[in-house]
Amino acid sequence: MLQKTHSVAGMLAAEGVLVHFQVPLLSWETAAALLIGCLAGPLADIDKPGSTMAKVFFPLSFMLRLTNVRHRTMTHSVLFLFAIAALLMPIPELLFWSFLLAYASHAFIDLFNYQGVELLWPIKFKFRLLPKFMAIETGSYKESGFRYFLVLLCIALPVFYNWDTVSDLF
Repeated sequence: MLQKTHSVAGMLAAEGVLVHFQVPLLSWETAAALLIGCLAGPLADIDKPGSTMAKVFFPLSFMLRLTNVRHRTMTHSVLFLFAIAALLMPIPELLFWSFLLAYASHAFIDLFNYQGVELLWPIKFKFRLLPKFMAIETGSYKESGFRYFLVLLCIALPVFYNWDTVSDLF
């Protein structure tokens, strides 16, 4: 999946956290959580040379390449997710869950790709949710449709969820 698809999925995950914590729609906390979601969603692609995240975090990406970390392995694994959770423990709960679920959304939507993900890295077994003929190829029309569906969910969640501030807007 492309970075923009992962960013939208990360934002949707952060919205889910906001709904769970019942944070007002128009607040600094909401803005922070959505920004974190947009940035954490594509972050796992730091292991892919040439990706935006690899360019932004070049030193870390370079270290991953030196250690021969392949794409959709370590940074997409459950083990790495637990490591990130341990590192993020000191931050506020809302931001912790926004980051963690947005980051986890990356590996989840990559499971719709035919290449699959090594979720249990270092065990070399790839998981995927769809058979190859139904899978979503990166950059394809299917991915664009999937991304637009995620965008619609991002719009629908605050509209249909009964956030206090939504009713104040009308």
